[in-house]
This record gives sequence, C-alpha cells and structure tokens, in this order.
Amino acid sequence: MPDKFDPYREALVLERDTVWPEEFAESMTPEEKQRIEEALHADPASCANLEYERLHTGFCRRITVTPEDIARVSG
Repeated sequence: MPDKFDPYREALVLERDTVWPEEFAESMTPEEKQRIEEALHADPASCANLEYERLHTGFCRRITVTPEDIARVSG
C-alpha cells in the first residue's frame, strides 16, 4: 500500500529506488528511464505510488512508476 508524502521521512531519506512495471521494460531507452526517475525523485509528493522503507540509519524512498507519472513528467 502506498504511503503519503511525509516531510519528516523525506528529511531522513538516504537511498532511493525506482520500480518499473513490466509494461515499460522494453518501451523506453535507459536514458529516458533515468530522466524520468530523476524527475520523479525530485518531486516525490506528486508520485502516485510512493513508499518509505525503514533502514537502520534512515529511510529508502521507493517509487513505483505509473503511466500517470510518466505522462506528468513527460508533458
């Protein structure tokens, strides 16, 4: 279940992870994926599927890419 954007956890994010669904595996170049990942992680509050995973020293921000996210950062 996705989390809501949390400014407290954001201040403690040490790692970031991006999950790409199978439907995007072959349809984008690595450069396109990297550009989209950077845009999503630069504005995590706008992402449709955001999770925070607790680490020993902070949090990992995990964003699962959705078609809506791609449309938002590509448009």
